[in-house]
Amino acid sequence: MRHILFGLRRTPAPVPAPEDCLPGRTNAIPTSDVHFVNGRPIHGPFPDNMDSIVFGMGCFWGAERLFWQVPGVYTTAVGYSGGTTPNPTYPETCTSMTGHTEAVLVVFDPDKVDTEALFKVFWENHDPTQYMGQGNDIGSQYRTAIYGTAATQLDAARESLASYQAKLNESGFGEITTEIAPAEEFYYAEEDHQQYLAKIPNGYCNHGFCQVAYD
Repeated sequence: MRHILFGLRRTPAPVPAPEDCLPGRTNAIPTSDVHFVNGRPIHGPFPDNMDSIVFGMGCFWGAERLFWQVPGVYTTAVGYSGGTTPNPTYPETCTSMTGHTEAVLVVFDPDKVDTEALFKVFWENHDPTQYMGQGNDIGSQYRTAIYGTAATQLDAARESLASYQAKLNESGFGEITTEIAPAEEFYYAEEDHQQYLAKIPNGYCNHGFCQVAYD
């Protein structure tokens, strides 16, 4: 039973080329200003002692909830990142023609929580071996990704991937497909999607399983 999710393989289309992506728009789409759960701002500038990182783990609803519950995380937001289309909407992103993946911005206090703790949440709560999707959510908009805001984060992410890959190999699972790249523009998703599972507690979530422990 443990191999049902890890190692699952589909053949969805790759990330579209920039010239094939939707045109988007100049102005940002309306969204929230304040975190529904903790009341903190979800837009910068953030306090000087905060760091940030962006994770893609499939549907961003469940992924965001995992991170806002971590002690030391200052705030979170969901949005679209890693692609081409400027200021995309949710329906546009769902076409797989923006180049973006659904993503979670995590703003954290490095004196209270380090990237290793965040990587543990990331690796243990989705299937990083699935190509362009998570479970039944298929498409490049659900791809697994880590977008670092500093070179040290990217180096740490690559080391973390190598460590977790070794553990997956020991358990007979496949190759990690997680994209690791410098963070570019993070386009905030619509207000309805921010902290969605706090507003709709019984809403859709395909996160929370752990089949291979990170440490």
